[in-house]
Amino acid sequence: MALTAALALVFAAILAVPCDFYKIPPHEEVARVARFVVNQCDWASMATISTRDPVKGLPFSNAFSVSDGPVGYGTGVPYMYLTHLEISVQDLQVNPQASLSMSLAQTDFCKTQGYDPQSPLCAHVIFAGTVLEVNGTEADVAKKSLFGRHPEMVDWPADHDWFFAKLNITQVWVLDYFGGAKTVTPEDYFNATPYKSFH
Repeated sequence: MALTAALALVFAAILAVPCDFYKIPPHEEVARVARFVVNQCDWASMATISTRDPVKGLPFSNAFSVSDGPVGYGTGVPYMYLTHLEISVQDLQVNPQASLSMSLAQTDFCKTQGYDPQSPLCAHVIFAGTVLEVNGTEADVAKKSLFGRHPEMVDWPADHDWFFAKLNITQVWVLDYFGGAKTVTPEDYFNATPYKSFH
């Protein structure tokens, strides 16, 4: 019991590390920047193809809590905690394709640097892929990742039939400097190490 409590305290300490404690990678290291943004962000805007009138067939954007793991120890996989009652999830049941965007504008980084959220210097990432439910061991990973960053989720209504999901990434675009968006292959994205040091 004492060991479990100690581990819980260590995990809580990791989560309490402020966003500006970690230094953003150089903009030339695009895959590392992408991984950094994803690990720093707690939520994302997800666009689906709407199945509802009067916007049926049109892009429909909605905000979702995400996590790829504790700050400093992310996997790069954007996990989500979803329910079929949610309107965007109903879109995904018809067409699982989606895009997901995350920006350092939601952290202290851009404000501290004086960057407007639309500035290329306020790094953001756009993913394309399909949203898939995860089960078994991966569901356990998703649960730890999400509940660690979003503890309120533990108390969400059980009768909503929540499930864990991820964006299965097929395309990655990064805007972190002038000159337009840069592409990163999923392989390079997952092989990148966002944090080379922790000070």
